[in-house]
Amino acid sequence: MKIAKLALAAVALTTTAAVAPGVATAQEAAAGVTAGATVYGNDGVEIGTVESVEGETAVLVVDGMKAPVPAAAFGTGEQGATLNATKAQIVGMLQAAHQEAMAKRDAALVVGAEAVTAKNAPLGTVLEIEGDNVIIARGGDETNKITLLREHFAAAPDGALMALMTNAQIDAAMAASAPAAESAGE
Repeated sequence: MKIAKLALAAVALTTTAAVAPGVATAQEAAAGVTAGATVYGNDGVEIGTVESVEGETAVLVVDGMKAPVPAAAFGTGEQGATLNATKAQIVGMLQAAHQEAMAKRDAALVVGAEAVTAKNAPLGTVLEIEGDNVIIARGGDETNKITLLREHFAAAPDGALMALMTNAQIDAAMAASAPAAESAGE
C-alpha cells in the first residue's frame, strides 16, 4: 500500500507569505495546483509531482510513494508549486506512515481473523498464512479457499482485516487465472 495520510503533516506543510517571503498565499496557491506540476521544498529542491487534484486534495508522488495533501498546503515560489518542508521530511513522514500501516496490517493478519473486502463486505476467515500467501476460506467455507498475498491486505480504521479488493475483483482475478492454471496442467 503506497498511499499514506499526511494529515498530521498538513500544519507543517502549510505555507504563508509570512513564513516564506515571495510565496503566494495558500488560497492563491490552491487555485494554481494542477496535475503534472512539479513541487519544490522550502529549500528549493524538487520534492515530487502532483499526480491529480480532486476538490481540495492533491495527490503528491514522491519517490514512487503517493500522499494526499490539502491543496491549501501548497504555495507558489519562483520555481512553481512549493511546500513548507524538505523532500527528506516528506519522505520520512511517508515511510513512517507506511511502516505504521504495515504493522497494523500484520497485527490484524492472523489465523482465524475474519476478513472483509474493500467495500466492507464479508470475505472469509484466514485459515493459513504461509510466508506472504494468505489462505482464506470464503464465507467461512473451508472447501471454497482462495489464496491472496499479504500485500493485498490492510488494517481497516477499526483495526479489522480488510482486503484491498472487492469480491468482484477477486472473482475476476480468479476467473482470469483459472484458464492459465488449467493449460499449465495439461
